[in-house]
Amino acid sequence: MSLTISTNYIKKFVSDEEISNLVPFAQQALKLVLNKNGAGNDFLGWVNLPKNYDKDEFKRIKIAAEKIKKNSDILVVIGIGGSYLGARAAIEFCKSPIYNNLKKDTPDIYFAGNNISTTALSELLSICEGKDISVNVISKSGTTTEPAIAFRVFKKLLIEKYGEDEAKNHIFVTTDKAKGTLKKFSDEAGYETFVVPDDVGGRYSVLTAVGLLPIAVAGIDIDKMMSGACDAMNKFTSDNINDNEAMKYAIIRNVLLRKGKGTEILVGYEPYMLMFNEWWKQLYGESEGKDKKGIFPASVIFSTDLHSLGQYIQDGQRNLFETVINVKNPGAKFVIPEDSANVDGLNFIAGKELDYVNKTAMIATLMAHNDGGVANILLELEDRSAYSFGYAVYFFEMACAISGYILGVNPFNQPGVEEYKKNMFALLGKPGYEDMRDELKKRM
Repeated sequence: MSLTISTNYIKKFVSDEEISNLVPFAQQALKLVLNKNGAGNDFLGWVNLPKNYDKDEFKRIKIAAEKIKKNSDILVVIGIGGSYLGARAAIEFCKSPIYNNLKKDTPDIYFAGNNISTTALSELLSICEGKDISVNVISKSGTTTEPAIAFRVFKKLLIEKYGEDEAKNHIFVTTDKAKGTLKKFSDEAGYETFVVPDDVGGRYSVLTAVGLLPIAVAGIDIDKMMSGACDAMNKFTSDNINDNEAMKYAIIRNVLLRKGKGTEILVGYEPYMLMFNEWWKQLYGESEGKDKKGIFPASVIFSTDLHSLGQYIQDGQRNLFETVINVKNPGAKFVIPEDSANVDGLNFIAGKELDYVNKTAMIATLMAHNDGGVANILLELEDRSAYSFGYAVYFFEMACAISGYILGVNPFNQPGVEEYKKNMFALLGKPGYEDMRDELKKRM
């Protein structure tokens, strides 16, 4: 098994009886997911995706990835939210958070269109000067402000650099299968397109072309990633609580919420977990945060953040709990050297592997936070392989769906995301928003 859950550090906070009491609700929630008859059921394509994905498109993804590897020094991935977080999480998890600085035979990969920063865009354009570039723009509609602005800029750059015809070999579009302005424009321009499935929401889309094309360009084995997700699907669709860690995780979260623990902190002990944590925050924040309900998702990287947020977690308000991901095999070894001067007094750990010290820090922190009144769910992941990444993605997706239904919300919509967009369009002068603009200006 690639992922297991340990309850050793929640025993003081959650009883076996409390878990058992929620099992029928979790089983009913799972049934809603599998039978596709709950709220948001038109966005449940991710459930069987690891088996039922489009095999022909999967082949095209691999071919496109090889093409980009051969003709590009840089791939710019343009997208926001679920259109980029999963791919970036996979690249940093499986490869490195400093992937672009490593010696490698694959292109550098940068992400754009996830903010409206003049500085970030200008700096990326500077990095691209004199380099061969390809672009993968990811947007279902093509009209989302942040990626649309970035695509305007990079499309112009590529056409000026290569000409209209050759630019077609450097622009790849992941969008709606048949409709939308970006799909229509791409077909007319002759760009190769991949599909954002109609029945898979953005935050559940990392195992579609949305995530898989950039991931494949980074040289990550997407076959193994889908294999990990498929094995997770076979396991986490069981209604037996003793076999289904995703169900157990969903139950424990909801028991803790009912005890006033309204904040969950996802804890990684490696820098390569940072973007995985960001992907997780979007998944749970958008899925559960509605109808004035939900657990607030936060994250930290220890031991780094033990020297900042550690004080609050240890001694602050007791309205939170932690979910700790322990990657058992980090994939690298480093032995701490002996120092004859022993100025730092650390010769007592000389000769030990650095990961042993990291794991010891994790255990010490679990105990300390438990003593401070913080429940800790410990998830143990086998390694940082593509297989384990796919497995973990499906685990969290299924747990999120079950948890959302237990909570009584639709885990697959995000109505609140649109509110800031309406205000922004009105204030920027978009046609059709004149009345709203006048009202907003009175409030400024």
